[in-house]
Amino acid sequence: MNSDRHKISNSAILRFWPFLIWLFCFYSFWIALVVTGDHFSRLQTHWPIALAMAFGSYVAGSTPMGGGTVGFPVLVLLFDHPGALGRNFAFSIQSIGMVSASIYILSSRQSLNWNLLKPTLIGSLLGTPFGAIWVTPLISDLHVKLTFAVVWFSFGLLHLMKLTELIQLSGINQRARQFDISIGLILGFCGGLVASITGVGIDMMIYAVLVLLYRADLKTAIPTSVLLMAFTSLVGLGTNLTLSNYYPEIYHFDPEVFNNWIAAAPVVALGAPLGALVVTLIPRTPTLLFVSLLCIVQFFWTIYEEQVQGLSLFVTVLFVLIVNLCFHFLYRWGKASLQNNISRKSADSPILAEENQ
Repeated sequence: MNSDRHKISNSAILRFWPFLIWLFCFYSFWIALVVTGDHFSRLQTHWPIALAMAFGSYVAGSTPMGGGTVGFPVLVLLFDHPGALGRNFAFSIQSIGMVSASIYILSSRQSLNWNLLKPTLIGSLLGTPFGAIWVTPLISDLHVKLTFAVVWFSFGLLHLMKLTELIQLSGINQRARQFDISIGLILGFCGGLVASITGVGIDMMIYAVLVLLYRADLKTAIPTSVLLMAFTSLVGLGTNLTLSNYYPEIYHFDPEVFNNWIAAAPVVALGAPLGALVVTLIPRTPTLLFVSLLCIVQFFWTIYEEQVQGLSLFVTVLFVLIVNLCFHFLYRWGKASLQNNISRKSADSPILAEENQ
């Protein structure tokens, strides 16, 4: 018996080697960067964002929300930086935190919906650069902030209204899987457009599709959303850095992004995987409820701070309604599809038909 336990222990350790190698490589690079670049003063002056991202990285690993969901409002609303800086910081910090959480998730062999994730990755690969090149230059700083506020306010409302039902989901709606490729491509492209504006959002979108339409277990939906956001962050960061290098007058990449990144990166490299671990040991409900309330608070904070009124306020509220109508449509479609699937199985099985009667 001791021999069997020893084999299981060795197997578990070997399974996490990729994650441990990743951490070693990252921290070696970060230490070398700080020492050779003499960035100690940056660490001292930017410690508040590192403190904020301690919580943000936990959120990134334990919920369908990227670390930028905390980093963006902290930088934009609390520290009064422009929305473009918040977006690029979200991409850059998630390229460490969400990637770290993804490597941990893959190493621990958590359940993922690869059938939907694969085409969504392709859609994101197309939609994120498209949005960065053609859409973001046309959007004002205020509209960047409002887009972020609308997306996450809608997410908060979704959970406050449906959380009890969502945490009880198990399995997956098989009838929805026949649309995996088309849904994934559209979802990835549209989610990439949203992420190119705010730095986040595509993770929430695939999560909403999985739990509302596919009726997927949160243990599958959340890790799937983490991997998608990690990939999109790498694509978004690479695109924005390339654009700023060739066309700096149009695609400005604020140096302050790096100053905040170097302070927060060592925190999120461990914080996001820690969130992915902790959420497997404790109930998800308290974390999701707390984060949902924060999403709602940041919406009203943005409206107040930016003095949004008149037509802008009307359009903002209208988009909140539109996003929530989309959620409701997915919910009704998923529920009806699941009920039809159960009815068909009951009709095929006389025993099940008698039980349903």
